[in-house]
Amino acid sequence: MKNSIVTRRTLSVLVENAPGVLSQVSRLFSRKGYNIESLAVGTTDDPEVSRITIEVMCDDQMAEQIMNQLRKLFPVYSVQELLPERSIRRELVMFKVKAETPDIRNEVIQIANIFRASIIDVSLKSLTLALIGDESKADAMQKLLEAFGILELVRTGMVALERGAYTISDENKEKTEFILGKNVL
Repeated sequence: MKNSIVTRRTLSVLVENAPGVLSQVSRLFSRKGYNIESLAVGTTDDPEVSRITIEVMCDDQMAEQIMNQLRKLFPVYSVQELLPERSIRRELVMFKVKAETPDIRNEVIQIANIFRASIIDVSLKSLTLALIGDESKADAMQKLLEAFGILELVRTGMVALERGAYTISDENKEKTEFILGKNVL
């Protein structure tokens, strides 16, 4: 029996790197009434292909429906759900924090060191930190920095890859996975 519990799902989508493709993908979610929790897009090792990492709250049936709908889009080459136990997920978070005295700057720097964050800008009144990690690490650091006063915060959205040697376009996978739903002329 399929899991009907709504959880955060991470989808990895290989698409044609062309204008309007991201808009097409996001419209699909909008039409179906799904909210995208996180979205990250960038080119791959092939400049003609982009990888979109999408996080959405849904159950098994909804996830399957989304993946099937994505596969029907012409510029989509491959779609895969990345299971938490079989994938690596990371996010970049930048924090600009009030640090108006040397003592406060030192405390913020100690927190950055504990979380292995980078200090990327220092001024007389603020520090800017960059953290790469999973959601819980970013949330924990944010909670500690709130006591100092966060001036600005930006999160990139989650990026993810499958663990081990397998890839989204692995030749060992079934060929039908990559041609299902394609509009072949």
